Amino acid sequence: MVTSMTTAALETSQYSKEAFSKSKVLVVGDVMLDRYWFGDVERISPEAPVPVLLVGNTEERLGGASNVAINGSSLGAQICLMGVVGLDEPGRILKTMLEKSGVKAMLLEDPHFPTILKLRVIARQQQLVRIDFEERPSSEHLSMKMDLFEQAFGDYDVVLFSDYGKGSLEHVSEMIAQCKAAGKLTLVDPKGDDYEKYRGASILTPNRSEFKQVMGSWKTEEQLVEKAQTLRNRLDLKALLLTRSEEGMTLFSEKGAFHVKAQAREVFDVSGAGDTVIATLACALGAGYSMEDSVSLANKAGGIVVGKLGTAVITPEELAS
Repeated sequence: MVTSMTTAALETSQYSKEAFSKSKVLVVGDVMLDRYWFGDVERISPEAPVPVLLVGNTEERLGGASNVAINGSSLGAQICLMGVVGLDEPGRILKTMLEKSGVKAMLLEDPHFPTILKLRVIARQQQLVRIDFEERPSSEHLSMKMDLFEQAFGDYDVVLFSDYGKGSLEHVSEMIAQCKAAGKLTLVDPKGDDYEKYRGASILTPNRSEFKQVMGSWKTEEQLVEKAQTLRNRLDLKALLLTRSEEGMTLFSEKGAFHVKAQAREVFDVSGAGDTVIATLACALGAGYSMEDSVSLANKAGGIVVGKLGTAVITPEELAS
């Protein structure tokens, strides 16, 4: 049976920037830049039946694993980001933004690889189209990244793998195995339907649709518990955290199922919400919070960030309120 979050859990899961400042997290994954064009649409193109956007302003934000990193840094944790970028304008912008955000960047530069870029065109707070620029990093640079990882991961309390399916985590199985052998806590935000590569991770954090893609649908909570525990045992995970949108999130472990309800908020944009959730979870665990209290904080953080437009960062003041 799914157990509800107790009052005691709520009382003890209070955010502390001082505690978070002791948390050391290495984020590894698909580094990308999110670019926004904001404007107004007042006419249809004479060339084709499409709206004409008059761009008023532009904005750039860190996305993917980069968004995970700055969410953790914003909460006061010591964050290092490892990934691959290109020798191009988006790559330069990305590195500058990371530096300003207090994130330590260990980024390999691949001259033959364009920095992953997502361009969103928005009119009156509505997204009209998203344009992606991406390629897979070269095998040479992924091997270099593996070497860099082997040298660096021992300095961190928690290793977080942010998988967006863009190819940067080709060696994730080996990385997880090394972390497990060293007794490191590992969190994975998964992608795709092959979860075998995440075997041995400490915590896997699929959302509802990702979990359904791997384990199929369910009609009752009992069926969900059975499927989640089956996957957890199959992959030798300590825990599986299922994020369930308006239904909150449920942590499955050997103790059973621990559920926290979604906080009642107006959902404006879910872009990057999973980044905020796993970043908060990793930082809390690195700061010494219990699994249940870390999940409660992550749930609160996710509830806050969905009220913002696009990929966004949660602030200490928001999480402490």
